[in-house]
Amino acid sequence: FCIGRPVEELPRIVTSICGVCPWSHHLASAKANDAVFGVTPPSAGRKLRELCNAVAYTEEHILHFFFLAGADFVMGPDSDYSVRNVIGIAQANPEIGRQVVRNRHLGAQMLNILSGKSIHPVTAVPGGFSKPLTKAEREQLVPMANEVLEFAKFAIAFAKKNLFPKYLDAINAIGIIKTGFLGTVTDDGTMDLYDGKARLMKPDGTYEDFDYADYTEHIGEHIEPWTYLKFPYARKWGKFSMDLANPSAIYRTNSLARINVCDKISTPLAQKELEEFRAKFGRPAQPTLLYNWARLIELLYNAEKAVQLLADPEITGKETRVPVTPRAARGVGSVEAPRGTLIHDYETDADGLVTNVNLIVGTTHNNAPINMSVKQTAKA
Repeated sequence: FCIGRPVEELPRIVTSICGVCPWSHHLASAKANDAVFGVTPPSAGRKLRELCNAVAYTEEHILHFFFLAGADFVMGPDSDYSVRNVIGIAQANPEIGRQVVRNRHLGAQMLNILSGKSIHPVTAVPGGFSKPLTKAEREQLVPMANEVLEFAKFAIAFAKKNLFPKYLDAINAIGIIKTGFLGTVTDDGTMDLYDGKARLMKPDGTYEDFDYADYTEHIGEHIEPWTYLKFPYARKWGKFSMDLANPSAIYRTNSLARINVCDKISTPLAQKELEEFRAKFGRPAQPTLLYNWARLIELLYNAEKAVQLLADPEITGKETRVPVTPRAARGVGSVEAPRGTLIHDYETDADGLVTNVNLIVGTTHNNAPINMSVKQTAKA
C-alpha cells in the first residue's frame, strides 16, 4: 500500500493500522519522515508531538485496564462472563464507572483540541507539527490534564489496595515465561516513550543500548509457515527458539518491558511507584500479569508528563515546523507505542517516492512470548 506513494503521505495512511493507537503510528511515521528529509523539528513542534503522545497514552491505558484486562480483577475470576466487562464494572461500581468513561473521554477531547482529530490524526507532519497551540487552547487543556492526573493517582492506589493483592498467586502462576525485554531510554537510562535509544535487556538483567537506525543489526525477523505474523528476535543472543524449557533470543516489549529496562522515570509520582514495584518484584520482573501493574505506572507517568508539558512556555511557540525537500534517502522512526516498541523504516527515491518499507509493531515483537505464555498457561 505504501510503495510508490510520496513519503509525506505515510503519516496519514499508517494511522489505519491500529484503531487503538493511531497516534503511535502517526508519530513514528512522522519521525521516519524527519529522518528521510534530514530535518529536525523545532522545539515547539517536538513538544506538541510529545504532548499528543502522552495524552494518547492516558486514553489508551485507561481503555486497556478498565475496559479490557481490569474487568477480570475488578469483577473477579468467578464472576459470570456477562458481567466481567466494563458494563459490569459500571453496574457494580457506578462511581468508578463514571470516572473511567469521563477520563477516557477527556483524553479524546484533549487530542481534538490539540490536533483537530483524535482517531486518525494528520498534524504530525514531516519537519514538525502542522499548527501551533494557542494560549486559549492551552488554558482549556490544563484543567482537563489535571483531572486525568487525579484519576491516574486514584487508579493505581485503588488497584494496589483492592485488586492486585487478591491475585498475587495467579500473577505468579499464569503466563510465566522467562525472556529478555526491549524498550526506549534516554542517554542516562530514563524512560522515554517518544524518543531515545533502544535498550535490549537479557533475562539476567544485563543489557545493550543501540540506535534504532541500526535495529537490523540487533533484531532479526523469523518466519514460521503456519502464520503471516513475523517473530522478531535478538540476533546476538542465539538462534530463535520458543521452547518453554529452553527459549532462545526471545524478548518482550510493552509496559512491563519499559518498566524493566529503564533505570528511572522522570516524573516524581511514577518514579516513586517504580521504586515500590522493583522492591516487590525485582528487575527484570518476569510474570506476564504484571503488565497490568506496569501499565498503571505508565498511566500515572503520562498524566504527569502532560501536565508538565502544558506548563512549559515553549508549548505555545509559533514555530512548529521546518520546510522539507524530497531526496533519495532512508529514514528510521521509532516511538514506544502502548503495545510496545514501534519501528517504521522507509526508503525513498530522488522524488521522495517510497521504494521500500519495513514495520515492526509492538504486538509483532511480542508474537513469540504471546505464543509461549498461552502455551505455558494451557499446560499448567
